[in-house]
Amino acid sequence: MADSSFDVVSKVDRQEVDNALNIAAKELATRYDFRGTGAGIEWSGEEKIILTADSEDRVKAALDVFKEKLIRRDISLKAFDAGDPVASGKVYKITGELIQGISTEQAKKIAKKIRDDGPKGVKAQIQGEELRVSSKSRDDLQAVQSLLRNGDFEVALQFVNYR
Repeated sequence: MADSSFDVVSKVDRQEVDNALNIAAKELATRYDFRGTGAGIEWSGEEKIILTADSEDRVKAALDVFKEKLIRRDISLKAFDAGDPVASGKVYKITGELIQGISTEQAKKIAKKIRDDGPKGVKAQIQGEELRVSSKSRDDLQAVQSLLRNGDFEVALQFVNYR
């Protein structure tokens, strides 16, 4: 019998992020407490999002609105890295970035966690920005998934290609 396997990845559905951004922009435009504050949110390139407002408090509140919309769309907040408010003339800006892919250091941490705490006979291989976990037993693979879900890593993890 061949080994069963799955891949551990960190990917964000850009369409869902775009939907969350559009809903947040609509809410910023219509909510009473954001009227006259110049609050806005928009894409800046492929992976960056810029929030703007007239005051630091309003731009932070706009960020909270956007984070709430991400959560409602089942997007982990670990996949969105927001900076601090920066004054740019009369406007305050927060630049946020979508984080995709697992870096080599993070993949090594995950593989070490699997080796140390996971079932025996489970192998983890780093393949670019993803990690392939394989074993003869599907039960062991499910135990590894549970272990990784409960682990605290800096990235949002998804499990794909379960075979």
